[in-house]
Amino acid sequence: MPLPLCLALLLSGLALRQADRLHFAHSRPHTAPAAALIGHQRRRANNLTPTLLLAGQWIQIAGWWALAAHGPLTAALAAVAVAVHFRHQQEISHFAVHGVLARTARANLLLAEIFAHHPLALPPVPDRRRRHVRDHHPNATVPHADPNLAELHAAGLRPGITRTAFALAVLHPLTPRGIQATLTTITAVLRRSPARTATVLALAGAAYLLGGPHALIAGLLVPRLLLYPQLAHFSLLAEHTWFDPDPRTGPPAWVEAGRCLRLYPRNRLIATLAATTWLPYGDLHHYAHSAHPGLRWNYLPALERHLTPPHFTPTGLLLGRPSVTRRHYRALTRRHTPRTPRVLQQHHQP
Repeated sequence: MPLPLCLALLLSGLALRQADRLHFAHSRPHTAPAAALIGHQRRRANNLTPTLLLAGQWIQIAGWWALAAHGPLTAALAAVAVAVHFRHQQEISHFAVHGVLARTARANLLLAEIFAHHPLALPPVPDRRRRHVRDHHPNATVPHADPNLAELHAAGLRPGITRTAFALAVLHPLTPRGIQATLTTITAVLRRSPARTATVLALAGAAYLLGGPHALIAGLLVPRLLLYPQLAHFSLLAEHTWFDPDPRTGPPAWVEAGRCLRLYPRNRLIATLAATTWLPYGDLHHYAHSAHPGLRWNYLPALERHLTPPHFTPTGLLLGRPSVTRRHYRALTRRHTPRTPRVLQQHHQP
């Protein structure tokens, strides 16, 4: 495909995605409590702009596939870009799981399945809803109850870990054991769902038709099997202080402030870069989401400004003294003493 057509696909997909952003930005307050934001969200809810948002992502992916055929450099760029788009699809469908992507429950289910779960070979949306909404949210960071914490344990993040083992666990999806786990999960999903198998095969065919073997390998296989899982793993690491939360009792925001973190609180440039790549659609504002899971990503920054900060606000994921990985490593390598849950004092209420 000629280069101008590749760029046209990328730009048209990007433009299509803006319809949802602009629609939900209308009359949005700069800061407000959750109740006011939920009311505003309900008035703006619709099924059209989320469909355009998800379709725009795939149009851009098609553009990257076509661009991958233009040489090794564009193929490498396409691999990274498609992995980022896959992360975006995962996070958009996450809000469908919470029932706030589109206006109706049926639209939330269909959009998540058609645009994310089928092509990415993810489990059925109801299964993800049970695991995420029922099992994770009320039990975040609770051993033997939180499936996300169990996922980190399976990656090797356990008490008494060595420095080398910790580094391998942080990069788990790129290690042989992590790649095998990704392939095992995808295979299990496809075996149970002929529809997902057909969708994945059609996707592979589309990638090959648009960009040949470069698009198939660099634009589909490498992003899905290596880069996207690693970006998702980084995101999971940056959601909570998994191994040393501050246990609290009281209102949801107070409880979540003791087990969530907020990455890049003072570096607007890096925060923007993260929010457009590996922490998209509200993932950077996971604390606000945990406090009020019924809010769409468009309103999480306004809610976050209304809340007191969480107990940990690191300046980096991998580097720096107050980094996420440094805290996780220290928590896993020191002896723990049980901590009594803190009760909210009235003058501290978020």
